[in-house]
Amino acid sequence: MNDFSHVDTWVFDLDNTLYPASCRLFDQIDVKMGNFVSKLLNVDYAEAKRRQKEMFYKYGTTLRGLMTEHGITPDDFLDYVHDIDHSPVPLNRPLDEALHALPGRKLIFTNGTVAHAEKVLARIGITHHFGDIFDIVHSDFIPKPEMEPYRKFVAQTGINPETSAMFEDIARNLEAPHALGMRTVLVVSPENHDAEHLNKATGGTAQPHIDHVTDDLASFLAGLTKDLQTRS
Repeated sequence: MNDFSHVDTWVFDLDNTLYPASCRLFDQIDVKMGNFVSKLLNVDYAEAKRRQKEMFYKYGTTLRGLMTEHGITPDDFLDYVHDIDHSPVPLNRPLDEALHALPGRKLIFTNGTVAHAEKVLARIGITHHFGDIFDIVHSDFIPKPEMEPYRKFVAQTGINPETSAMFEDIARNLEAPHALGMRTVLVVSPENHDAEHLNKATGGTAQPHIDHVTDDLASFLAGLTKDLQTRS
């Protein structure tokens, strides 16, 4: 463990980063996105999923693709796809303890919504650690991996990128924060099928903008804190 002694701000993606992909929460959103596209474009579900994935891979979010290619307004889409059962998200006491021990400010930066993030954080049991949630509405519906939302995130939260670290499950979403000076950590899981596919298609996990890779966020943070304490 190294390169974190200067960090005073910890930035976390939400979906499939703070909770395990194995709980399949995002699968519910994925199904609803397919249904939305099927109805909007008047195509069957299989064709809707093909088009939805194309937009996700091309634009960063399905929503951005629908806004760009079909001129939809975002509110109905966001309300519909996030109206899901959050109960599969498990309580994570080791992550709670690791976040508690980690010194510094903690923030959420998500392509989802604040309402969705709040429900997820409550299920994990870690709401109290996070002082701010920056969502797709705050970024004017321009998603990661574009640079613009990162600059807006920095401006709104007042963080110093050069003393910040970011945790993400999608490799390309770490390019912009790395360029801004953040330390970057990729959180991987074989259960995270979209991220696994996208990460392989965009260069894999051994890229210059990825400083660290972990398949266990709580253990990584605990080890990081132990290392910081040893150095101090």
